[in-house]
Amino acid sequence: MRPRPRTWVLVLAVGFALLQLANVTGRATPDSKNYLSYALSLRGDGKWEAAAATIDHACEGAASTAARRQSVDVVRFHRADPTGRVMAECRSREWRNVGARLAAGQTGGHTVPFMPERFMRIFEVRPGYPVFLVPFVTVFGVTWGLWAAGVAVTVAGGVLAFLALRTLRVPTPLCLTGQALYQVLPCGTTAMRPMTEGLMLALTLAAVWGCALALDGRVRAGAWLVGGALAALFTVKHSQALFLGVCLAGAGALIAVRRRRRGRPVGRGVVVVAVTGGCGVLGTVLLARLLHYPSETESLQDLLTHHFTRPDRTRVWGEFFQLQGNFWVEWLRRQLWEPLFLAALAAGAWGAVRGRHRAAGAFVLAAACTGFLTQAGHPDINIWGGRLIVLAWLLPVLGVPLLLESLVRERIALPVRERPDRAHSMR
Repeated sequence: MRPRPRTWVLVLAVGFALLQLANVTGRATPDSKNYLSYALSLRGDGKWEAAAATIDHACEGAASTAARRQSVDVVRFHRADPTGRVMAECRSREWRNVGARLAAGQTGGHTVPFMPERFMRIFEVRPGYPVFLVPFVTVFGVTWGLWAAGVAVTVAGGVLAFLALRTLRVPTPLCLTGQALYQVLPCGTTAMRPMTEGLMLALTLAAVWGCALALDGRVRAGAWLVGGALAALFTVKHSQALFLGVCLAGAGALIAVRRRRRGRPVGRGVVVVAVTGGCGVLGTVLLARLLHYPSETESLQDLLTHHFTRPDRTRVWGEFFQLQGNFWVEWLRRQLWEPLFLAALAAGAWGAVRGRHRAAGAFVLAAACTGFLTQAGHPDINIWGGRLIVLAWLLPVLGVPLLLESLVRERIALPVRERPDRAHSMR
């Protein structure tokens, strides 16, 4: 008896979780402290209590990383374990900063004041990921809770990739390939970090699955899924909701124009996805204004003043566009040096635009474009590991299985087309 698809999905998920035991700590970034302290505040911790737990976790990660690095340093590997020293120095540094801010009265909001109030305001309007963390850190504690949350959201992303491909009636082995690609490509690595990207990836894939459902005739279910994903993304990072809504609406409009020109019906599913994306854009803009979220100019000031540690810039848009041009030239130079990302994007795009899934492929391309829009909004070459552009990796995750499917179908169909010619030549 052959195993059912759900069995293989579970095997891949469990295998991924077991591999992540190799790094339970040391995944955090500086921004992780803001999200963790927000989650601890939501579960009822006071400012000083949340600060203590957050600082301890951040410093344990720094100490663990320092110890691992020293153990393989060809000069210092025989020296004493640096864990205690790094831990003490980290705690002293963090408490000196946070203690001064708390004593000065910077106690508003949910986050612990690791940075100036203007910077912390950016995180205050992102409650979605902290809410997601609350049950994990409450049940498992901070260290294992963040690890378990990372595993859960990454596994969910892989399963959603499987479901999106399955809805398009891609063969099961290729659906599993999409799940595996999600887990082994930078999507999985980035989603495991205690940051918003894992939840953003999963919700974006949920929207893509909704597009696939709508194209498959289950329009109402697809519309609810796309709309729900956009609404949830607003709470996680409202710029992603805006970008995804724009891209889905644009892709739907392009599909409609192309089908009209060819004399084909547009299809209710395409129209509903496009309208849902447009409503998501309108809702995001209006709600962000109504709730007085930080403006685009404020975001640019954060970028250009290095998180408000320098005076505000007077020519913020001019400097931004100048930096934008410099960034993409340097980014492309680095990509041509190590062209794996570009090659993966090319393969994914090829799979998305060919074969029998072109409409779905257009929505996959739209979802991947949000990665480039996010990166364009933050043209900082020093941000670790391509974290901002990670959504673009959804293109090879879903496009490569679609490419493989089309190649397999052509290979199967080729002998059938060749048979009459062969028979004629034999006669």
